[in-house]
Amino acid sequence: MDTCVNEPTSCKEPQEVDPNALIHPELRIHSYGSYLRRRFGCRVSKVNVDAGFTCPNRDGSKGTGGCIYCNNVSFSPKDTQSVIPLEEQLAAGMAHHRQRLGSEKFIVYFQKYTNTYASVDVLADLYRRALSHPDVVGISVGTRPDALSEEALGLLTEIARTRYVCLELGLQSMDDDILSRINRGHTLDEFLETVQRAAGHGFEICVHLIYGFPGELAEEFLKTADLIASLPVDSIKLHQLHAVEGTELAGMYRRGEFIPVSLQEYVATAADFLERLPARVTVQRLYGSAPLAISVAPRWGLKNNQMWYAVINELRRRGTWQGCRVE
Repeated sequence: MDTCVNEPTSCKEPQEVDPNALIHPELRIHSYGSYLRRRFGCRVSKVNVDAGFTCPNRDGSKGTGGCIYCNNVSFSPKDTQSVIPLEEQLAAGMAHHRQRLGSEKFIVYFQKYTNTYASVDVLADLYRRALSHPDVVGISVGTRPDALSEEALGLLTEIARTRYVCLELGLQSMDDDILSRINRGHTLDEFLETVQRAAGHGFEICVHLIYGFPGELAEEFLKTADLIASLPVDSIKLHQLHAVEGTELAGMYRRGEFIPVSLQEYVATAADFLERLPARVTVQRLYGSAPLAISVAPRWGLKNNQMWYAVINELRRRGTWQGCRVE
């Protein structure tokens, strides 16, 4: 994998950069955690909740079956189930993060499925219930590029006037052929149109990306960093494609139609991606994992922080950092 051997002369070692710069000198990236600490003056954690949404790619509106890799159980804590009242989910999540990390404030993350896919009255009730807790500073709302109505956009804009709001859009790939093959149900153009509609409304935009789709080349995936650089995007989430039980991708793996990328390739490509990602963009995630009981492939057995440091150590080995290849 190519590295920044011929670095631009304008690049400087992160520790030489002005201390107010965005790149964390030890992490070599602009981490979302350090951004939140700077913004709110304390440790802030995201608390996942399940508000009982479905998805237009499951209920027949856009398609059925969902994306070939999607099983929401794979990334949902056991205390986040729609049958549990929102307030109880929130209390359990906050207690967990207070004990584990010493977190003081929280962002409520509406994560499962498509969290703008309801009437604006339903959305307003859910979002405002989450924001009513005194230790909640804002909300993060995961959705699809084709499921942001003007009414939902207006609601998020209104909330963002006084509270922190992050809109999380699942792009996954900028290749329309890949989007079609994975049954994503939307196109790159729909994503671009939604980003432009959502920009300038006082809330942040986060983009979700996956690397390792069948037939995907690293050099093609890396063009996504250039795309992100050209857009009003504030943060990214990146993880490797991994198969879990209950998905079409698991069947593809067992039939030999999906060969996961190796850990070495993923770490190298993630580092390549970060080198091309502007320093202004915060990094929220670099790894996707699933409970061992439903994990199919790859089974790397790493915790999230172990993957973070695998990628960070690769940047250190190269002597590079986020944004060093941005012209």
